[in-house]
Amino acid sequence: SASQALAGSQLVSRSLESAQQCLFNQDYGTAFVHYLLVLNLAPVLKDFASESFRFTLFKWADELDSLGRIQDLFDCYEQALELFPTDEVIINSMGEHLFRMGFRDEAAGHFHKALKLKPDYPEAKENFYRVANWLVERWHFLMLNDRRRNHKYQQAIQKAVEGGCNTVLDIGTGTGILGMCAKKAGAAEVYACELSKTMYELACEVVTANGMNGRIKILHMKSLEMEVPKDIPKRVSLVVTETVDAGLFGEGIIESLIHAWNHLLLPPQDPSRPPSQAGRVIPAGATVFGMAVQCLEIRRHHRLCVSEIGGLATAAAGELHSPVSCSSEDDSTEPYTTERLSRLPGGYTPLTEPFNALDIDFNNVQELEGLCSREVSRVRLPVTGEGLLDALAVWFQLHLDQQSSLSTGPKEDTCWEQAIYPVQTPHNFPLRPGDELIVEISCRDAYLRLCSVAVARDGREFQLCSALACLGTEQSSGPRDYTMLECAEMALLNNQPYHDSFRRALAKLITNLKDARSVQGPSQGQGLEVMPLTDPPSDPMDPGPDPFYVLDVSEGFSVLSLMAASQGQVKAYSSVEKTQHQAVLRRLARANGVPEEALEFWLNQVEDEQAVLQRPSREKLWSAIILDCVETCGLVRQKLMEKATLARCLLEDGGQIFPERIVLYGMLVESDTLLLESAVQGQEPTLGFNIAPFINQFTVPVHVFLDLSTLQCRHLSDSVELFILDLMNTNTFYGPDSVCFSQVQASASGRVTAVPFWYQIHLNEEISLSTFNQDSHWKQAAVVLHQPLAVREGDWVRLAVTLQKSSISISATKTDRHI
Repeated sequence: SASQALAGSQLVSRSLESAQQCLFNQDYGTAFVHYLLVLNLAPVLKDFASESFRFTLFKWADELDSLGRIQDLFDCYEQALELFPTDEVIINSMGEHLFRMGFRDEAAGHFHKALKLKPDYPEAKENFYRVANWLVERWHFLMLNDRRRNHKYQQAIQKAVEGGCNTVLDIGTGTGILGMCAKKAGAAEVYACELSKTMYELACEVVTANGMNGRIKILHMKSLEMEVPKDIPKRVSLVVTETVDAGLFGEGIIESLIHAWNHLLLPPQDPSRPPSQAGRVIPAGATVFGMAVQCLEIRRHHRLCVSEIGGLATAAAGELHSPVSCSSEDDSTEPYTTERLSRLPGGYTPLTEPFNALDIDFNNVQELEGLCSREVSRVRLPVTGEGLLDALAVWFQLHLDQQSSLSTGPKEDTCWEQAIYPVQTPHNFPLRPGDELIVEISCRDAYLRLCSVAVARDGREFQLCSALACLGTEQSSGPRDYTMLECAEMALLNNQPYHDSFRRALAKLITNLKDARSVQGPSQGQGLEVMPLTDPPSDPMDPGPDPFYVLDVSEGFSVLSLMAASQGQVKAYSSVEKTQHQAVLRRLARANGVPEEALEFWLNQVEDEQAVLQRPSREKLWSAIILDCVETCGLVRQKLMEKATLARCLLEDGGQIFPERIVLYGMLVESDTLLLESAVQGQEPTLGFNIAPFINQFTVPVHVFLDLSTLQCRHLSDSVELFILDLMNTNTFYGPDSVCFSQVQASASGRVTAVPFWYQIHLNEEISLSTFNQDSHWKQAAVVLHQPLAVREGDWVRLAVTLQKSSISISATKTDRHI
């Protein structure tokens, strides 16, 4: 009726006024409720109110987040998306909240959806690229491009199905390729399970596109949760899986196969049963191999290799090593890391012949169940090469059936990395031919663990792993006192040129500021009088009454603040957060004569971690602010330029941001490896199945953690300057679409498939560091071109480099001449 319509209209009008008033008063929760009412009653107002509604939602969500009201936060987003189901900004923002809370799978789905709605939306693009690397790891592309591996699996499955295994379960199906092989081979019933929501949805799309929808049943669940007949009608005769990692057992294959044999598979084959009434597994088993190696690249990522860092003696730090350790009982450690030995900078030297570490039969449930209770086995390995023992490298042969196998060895042309068990002894131990290396092998908690325990030489045993020394001839000296740092933090500590460069740059700045103060007399605008230089403090490192303030906001563990404090007349603040790491810096300070009051921990004093960049105190300004500009993976840190703009406002006259500028360099290369790691190359490698268009939605154009020095590629040009980020220049503005153009001449003919890039980090006019040298703790990155560009020697190529937030994109076009 007219009266109801009028009442409704008045309610909408009053609620809209209330929403705007609450918004003005920063009462975002109440404003949000009013906006919901208005837009549900009067959808016609959506266009008019969308900006205000978004703003209210985001402010209220931040408030709920800070209060820990997570369920309320997501309820608000659900209500917002009911009103604006195709609003890419709201969808992307919800993804950001999900990602921060660890729901990466769900976050990626939101970023992907936002990009489908608006393909050039930079925030969603950057978010999606960052999460896609985690979600669909690069090895998925390599594995699907490995035709030899796919063909061997297909042959083994076909043989099994033709031999009578007509009901199949594919555990951890990924894209669904193994399940589709079974269906194509003629299996009557095929089931598949996948835990990742993203991969499950992808597998459903792939199976439908290949005409097998309804013929393969895909379940979004762990195989460990599957039951007969709830999830599959009866036990199956064949399980196919490739839930193995570089260390064989790290993806949980042992647990999932024990469960499968007990709950999902028919009893094992024996002569009394026909194949269709017996169960079997592909792969049938595996043999694990190992080898001791010397490798500087592994060493510098896992233990301290230097006795001084930037002028500071390191002995007092105690034992520092990475979280990768077999001998530690600490749950925060991992038994191994992974590397492709063939691509390690500087290479590696074998110190022993490869040895057989373990055999496992996946078709023997008693063997699988007994694996974790197996006694620790000891092997004595004759040393054949001379060098420092840095690690045990491990790989395996996967026996698909009795005839066919796949090797993940370092000399194979394979998509696999090898498992690396680093040696964590505090001192180098040189091996020589004639020695015997004693290695212990166990399978505690279903992880394969290999530990180098001792070296036998001239009839005596020398302990390597003092945590296990009680097993040997010498008594243990008790538990070691050690501090764990991430692998990248260890490599940073071992990067001497980096610390020496910072030491020189800091010394020059402090000297210049001291000179300026001696000329000016009492400090201007610093609020306190300067101690006259004629009457210095009794301790040259004492900060004194009017010190120079230095702030180090490096990510993770950093000694730069301590290096600054050791300059004298400096009060340095470190952003190191972990108590154990702060204790290491305090020990180093004491041992190097730095007074306790010269080094403080900034995050212990800053109430809001988001507001790290603020004055040292109300009346003081910073003499130097050290910003962490480049991530270890090779990308510019997020929000770097925003931080630099804020940091500039907090500096005293003559103060400096370190570094003052960063120059981006790149070159043209032809690299099939980068193509294979970035996208599935058509249907041929995937056995004719149509998988590429679906998995390639997760292609990320920027490859990170690259070792450019060992990348298989042809250089098609010299290096060229691409972009300059000037952190000290107040007039420099980097908008959302800052584009720089460079031209580079092809030095050889070929197909440009990628542009690798790295940085020259300028601390001041004279001192700079490269992120591309043999001491660097940084890796490099590369932009893989959307379409390869054919060039002839002498051609000019124009590169357009765009920086959106911290995301770099590069496009390449041929140009007629050098401009």
